[in-house]
Amino acid sequence: MNSTDGTRGKQSKPDWLKVRLPTGVGYKNVKSLIEEHDLHTVCESAACPNRGECWSRSTATFMILGNICTRSCGFCNVITGRPTELDLDEPRRVAQAVSKLNLKYAVITSVNRDELKDGGASVWAETIKEVRAASPQTKIEVLIPDFCSNWDALQTVLEARPDVLNHNIETVPRLYLQVRPQGKFERSLELLRRAKDFGMTTKSGLMMGLGETDEEVIEVLKEWRKVDCDLVTLGQYMQPTPNHLPVHRWVHPDIFQRMHDIGMEMGFVNVFSGPLVRSSYHAEEQAAMLAK
Repeated sequence: MNSTDGTRGKQSKPDWLKVRLPTGVGYKNVKSLIEEHDLHTVCESAACPNRGECWSRSTATFMILGNICTRSCGFCNVITGRPTELDLDEPRRVAQAVSKLNLKYAVITSVNRDELKDGGASVWAETIKEVRAASPQTKIEVLIPDFCSNWDALQTVLEARPDVLNHNIETVPRLYLQVRPQGKFERSLELLRRAKDFGMTTKSGLMMGLGETDEEVIEVLKEWRKVDCDLVTLGQYMQPTPNHLPVHRWVHPDIFQRMHDIGMEMGFVNVFSGPLVRSSYHAEEQAAMLAK
């Protein structure tokens, strides 16, 4: 069942991965607001291909705890290094931006801050609290790091009661050393299990095209079901720079559709699967599936 569409190395993107350039009033308004409040977004820092579409719809994924990550994942465009500061006013500014955009649904993520005792969990909790105060009608999805198995830190975030708790697996276990050298597959599964045991709606995601087989993706789907994960995203990996891991294959939309069908048969609430799917892409629509 393994697909062999695509060859290793630098390749031209297929037609189904072409996206329109950022434009429009909505795009400009979001960009101005982010600059005005001195905020970071994963849309820019991770060079997301959907930035134009999302910002034009006045949605963005806010990235807290700065824009320097303590980890060196082979797929990620966020700067790796040792952060020099912790901006404790950031939660308030994120909340202001959410309120000004009048968001019904806000997605917040962060860099890894492994040098902090709590991994930044206290800032996470404060950000959720500030958004709730400034925009009570807004539902909040958080895409959190693994906190290096500091389960007290995870508990701090859980007790702030986000509406959806997202933590990405990113790739199959066999590729972790290449793709997530400081991550652990079992640790990420344990985080999702603990979040579900706390009563959270849980979500996770994986990129295809890094060298995995289709069978390995199906095995990850099975592992997600074991921890009762509700929502899943599957998307195409795209190499952000020549210094990052190469694209192993361009996964055809038909394969993404098949993964969707297999996942739905397994019992997930929703499997959002497609070449341009990212963790926060159309997150509000996916979370709405929970009410159906």
